Amino acid sequence: MGLVADDKQVSYRIYLVAFAIVVMAILVSIKLTNIQWVEGDYYRELARQRSVKDFTIPANRGNVYSADGSLLATSIPNYVIRFDAVAPKDEDFEEHLTGLADSLSVMLGKPANHYYHELRKARKTKDRYHLITKGLTYTELLRIKSFPLFKLGAFKGGIITEQKTVREHPIGRIAERTVGYERIDDSGEKLYVGIEGAFADYLNGKDGRQMMQKIARNHWKPINDINEVEPVDGYDVISTIDVYIQDIAHHALLKQLEYYEADHGCVVVMETKTGYVKAISNLGRAENGSYYETVNYAVGESAEPGSSFKLAALVAMLEDKKVDTSQVFDSHGGDVGYFGRHVRDSHHGGYGKVTLARGFELSSNTVMAQAVYNSYKGNPKQFIDRLNGFGLNSRLGVSIKGEGKPRIPQPQDKTWSRTTLPWMGFGYEVSLTPLQTLTFYNAVANNGEMVRPLFVKEIKEWDKTIKKYDKEVINPKICSQETINKVKAIMANVVKKGTGSKLYSPNFSMAGKTGTAQVNYGKGGKTNGDMYYASTFVGYFPADEPQYSCVVIINKPHVAKGYYGADVSGPVFRRVAQKIFTDVPSTNSIKKLDAKIKDQEQLYASYYDKANTVNKNMIPNVVSMSGMDAVALLGNMGLKVQVIGVGKVKKQSLKPGDAFKKNQSIILELS
Repeated sequence: MGLVADDKQVSYRIYLVAFAIVVMAILVSIKLTNIQWVEGDYYRELARQRSVKDFTIPANRGNVYSADGSLLATSIPNYVIRFDAVAPKDEDFEEHLTGLADSLSVMLGKPANHYYHELRKARKTKDRYHLITKGLTYTELLRIKSFPLFKLGAFKGGIITEQKTVREHPIGRIAERTVGYERIDDSGEKLYVGIEGAFADYLNGKDGRQMMQKIARNHWKPINDINEVEPVDGYDVISTIDVYIQDIAHHALLKQLEYYEADHGCVVVMETKTGYVKAISNLGRAENGSYYETVNYAVGESAEPGSSFKLAALVAMLEDKKVDTSQVFDSHGGDVGYFGRHVRDSHHGGYGKVTLARGFELSSNTVMAQAVYNSYKGNPKQFIDRLNGFGLNSRLGVSIKGEGKPRIPQPQDKTWSRTTLPWMGFGYEVSLTPLQTLTFYNAVANNGEMVRPLFVKEIKEWDKTIKKYDKEVINPKICSQETINKVKAIMANVVKKGTGSKLYSPNFSMAGKTGTAQVNYGKGGKTNGDMYYASTFVGYFPADEPQYSCVVIINKPHVAKGYYGADVSGPVFRRVAQKIFTDVPSTNSIKKLDAKIKDQEQLYASYYDKANTVNKNMIPNVVSMSGMDAVALLGNMGLKVQVIGVGKVKKQSLKPGDAFKKNQSIILELS
């Protein structure tokens, strides 16, 4: 009996285990069915995401050009070559290893033996992401892809190509802060400054997409050589900068900064009628004494202008009929007191009794302070309203970010005092940026029409204009023509027989105003050493028919060498005017920068001859053509053109006579 009971108990256990196995098998089958058919898409997508991923291919930013067609900023493709040592078959690897090592040696410079052992080591360690070289141009990329083994492609030959884009400035660091560059902010975000930042929406383009597969050590390689979505390059920006004028302005400013050991300075040259900024240079002193562009002082630095503000005060008084240029003022020995404070002339002993016009020409602080105070002491608001009417209390609204805020004291301000009015007469207790000061002077030169400074004139896609930036009028008439005529005559005399007489030349005419501001004066500067001089010259040329206006400000010159505006900043202004004027010094005509040039016309003719004779289905030979002409010709044929360097074409990546596909890339290397 006991034996039978034991057998039954064993049978129950077997049945129980069998039942449990059957239940588990059913559950596993249900789960597998669920995974395969119900949740299959989810898990397949999850697996794909972990092993295959879309990577962004940054679009090439559009180019930035100068007004005369010179390349200021461009994107250059830069390539990294890696090797997937697992991909090639054993027979292919062994057959081509020696040839590949020899080819790499010739191209990259290291011994063939070095590459032979490196590649074999990568094969042995199953390195799927071995670095071969980086920093290749497109032409070099095509060459390395033709090497033994690599020419078999990504899957059979193991070659991995990665593209990066490098932003280059062909003319160097001249106007770098205005042209713009990339910087990383505190949060790690990539930002652009200058024209690059202001017109980023046009320059950026649209990024492409490429499918990549995860390999060893969390590295990724392209699945194929064809992008999922091709990147679309950004539009080109045609700036107003003229490289010829820019070069003159930059080096003239640099020379003065170095001689006077100044802290920083800026120069801006603007086309009178249009407001196009033809040159802008901002240079600051580094610890080693060299100068470089980091801050756009011309646009962003708002400070007391000093004597250069006297023009605004003079125009206001003349327009309000408060004074006449022939009215006589006593300089009182060069020292006039207001409520316990003193206004002093730079010339010891003053200028005696002089007319208002002569006081302006000599930059007499005492004359201008008396003229403004006597004219408006009963109604300061009238003076302020006139200045506000000029637009001096508002930003210009220029395209480049970071414009400094101007300050014109208002009678209702808490900081307004009894001395504010006379102090404004010679340029203190007010604040303007160099570009804001220049814009007012340019309005006088432009017979009263105030125009907004412009840094870009056109947005283009190849030869197609996307947007144009024409003259923008801020104020159609800041004052009467009578007032304009009077102050123009006075500013011409500043150069002929006033504080700017050292700059006078009988060969070309200029008009303007000197300025020597004491920065931080009266704010503890004399005791703590913070007070320094800002030397200014601002005006226009030619004096009779102005075509260009210019402002030069040099901050903190070495006092022992000089600090007056005529001595420090004036020579920069004179150099710019002199070089822009015709090379024949005996004539007083200005150089027509937009006039037809014989050599240029010949280039145009050769371009059209070439365009009319090429076979539209084959790659033309563009070697020795102007870079700009070659870009236009190839672009019109449907090719995507990348340019390296400036000048004429010395090498092209696609062979002349070969067939091509639309949107195929071609690299031009210029001399």
